[in-house]
Amino acid sequence: MAVNLRLTPEMASALQAEAERTGQSQQEILREAVTRHLHLVEDDRQTSDRDRARTAQVVRPARVAYRKVKPRLRLPEGTDSLDLLERDDRF
Repeated sequence: MAVNLRLTPEMASALQAEAERTGQSQQEILREAVTRHLHLVEDDRQTSDRDRARTAQVVRPARVAYRKVKPRLRLPEGTDSLDLLERDDRF
């Protein structure tokens, strides 16, 4: 069965980010989400610890949709984070 689905820009961005992170297609992620929401998963081992915690209402889903974080700190040219860890003024 084919379905048209309209997502908010935040949902579309989160879906794309999850697809990039996991290497799954967006369609696979959506199918899995529908399957889990409708409790069509037969084998409990197929669900993650996070999903079981959500089902048990131990953990609640995020209230704010995924958003890209902009870096707040820029290191000077030629400096990397390892240089910051190897400082002499640390105690």
